Amino acid sequence: MRLLTLIIALLLVAIQYPLWLGKGGWMRTWELERLLAAQHEVNAKLETRNIALDAEVRDLKSGTDAIEERARFELGMIREGEAFVQIVDASSANAQAPAPGAAATGSGATANAPAPAARPAAASQPRPSR
Repeated sequence: MRLLTLIIALLLVAIQYPLWLGKGGWMRTWELERLLAAQHEVNAKLETRNIALDAEVRDLKSGTDAIEERARFELGMIREGEAFVQIVDASSANAQAPAPGAAATGSGATANAPAPAARPAAASQPRPSR
């Protein structure tokens, strides 16, 4: 009787092995489900991006406003007769300037050297329009 119980238990374990650890077992199924969920996330992000790109393409095809906006912001273009004015915030200008009395390293400049001349305003020389 004891031998029969042991044989049945071994057969039960032998049958369970492919179910849990085999090629099409539960472990592989869980792993594939996890990969599938990750791929669904990636697909959702890409679909959102595609919708935005499609809207941008339709906007570029249908009107000149989007083209003009891109030309202004990405290429720095202005219309004929317009003047380009750039306003610099005082706090950001101070953050970028070196501290007074601090020597520049490697440039050979000294702390007493005069500051370089300011660049003329862009409004005095209009940018060419394309």
